[in-house]
Amino acid sequence: MHVSKGQNLQQKLSRLIKSAGIDRIEFDKKFVAIKVHFGEPGNLAYLRPNYAKTIVDLVKERGGKPFLTDCNTLYVGGRKNALDHLDSAYLNGFSPFSTGCHVLIADGLKGTDEVLVPVEGGQHVKEAKIGRAIMDADIVISLNHFKGHELTGFGGALKNIGMGSGSRAGKMEMHSAGKPSVDHEKCVGCGVCAENCAHDAITIVDDKATIDLEVCTGCGRCIGVCAVDAVEAAGDESIEILNKKIVEYTWAVLHGRPHFHINLVIDVSPYCDCYGGNDIPIVPDVGMFASFDPVALDVACADAVNKQPVVAGSMLAQSSRTHGDYFTDIYPETNWRAAIDYAVKMGLGQKEYELITV
Repeated sequence: MHVSKGQNLQQKLSRLIKSAGIDRIEFDKKFVAIKVHFGEPGNLAYLRPNYAKTIVDLVKERGGKPFLTDCNTLYVGGRKNALDHLDSAYLNGFSPFSTGCHVLIADGLKGTDEVLVPVEGGQHVKEAKIGRAIMDADIVISLNHFKGHELTGFGGALKNIGMGSGSRAGKMEMHSAGKPSVDHEKCVGCGVCAENCAHDAITIVDDKATIDLEVCTGCGRCIGVCAVDAVEAAGDESIEILNKKIVEYTWAVLHGRPHFHINLVIDVSPYCDCYGGNDIPIVPDVGMFASFDPVALDVACADAVNKQPVVAGSMLAQSSRTHGDYFTDIYPETNWRAAIDYAVKMGLGQKEYELITV
């Protein structure tokens, strides 16, 4: 990650992805989804748009049609619908003028524009709900900020692709073992959720929405259409199954088409970029990694982080550090290796890797 007088970080990123073989992909006249996290407003740890521009420029030079993309969030924040999401992306610098391509919110205005993708061999998800624009692309490139995460241990390629590509209903499926519920204090009784329920599971009683859980199928469409965020996911899935569902969603996104992955292990904050703020990094900046294999890529980055000195005053420095792994030290309840092992079983890649420095 050192910058010399003759080469800046964007030039080094370009050299890295070329050395990793990205030119083996045929880009000419192909739609290329560059999956990225635009960062929640107020957070300053997200990847700067300059890195995205490097990828965009390379794709365009090879005749491709790139676009930056992400899906709407399940939680309340600056990215829960396409209009707010675009505002947040532009606020954080991801505009067509700075990156050289357009931004498409993959699951549409309210997070309901999705494609049901069968997951062959999935233990927990039979049909993943993926944002339509991502599934319409011919090629997927993930540009990932590698950092800590309170539910998955760390967020890398698998997390960015799997959770990030799920529609709002897809995110509910990953986070929840149960079905949605209605917060009656927030509910205004508008009836939009009932109008959009394909199974007639929702009725309006005393100006409040009520869900019949015996009829509800858990599709989550009501979550996407509620303008006041009164319909909530259960959020009761076990962490290990959450990790496996993320892997199954990643499989749905990547299966059957060319894909390439880049992890930038910089500003390794302990929390996801979904927070409207960020803590100091847990380790110094490590570098940039790229591979066709998202599994080996995530393992290599985790190993590299674990070899770094701990930043004084960080969450990691304040942890007990008894687990032999920095991410488990911060979040003892998580198990990122479960996701890796399951991703190998699903055929997404291998744990073994050869680290080549360029």
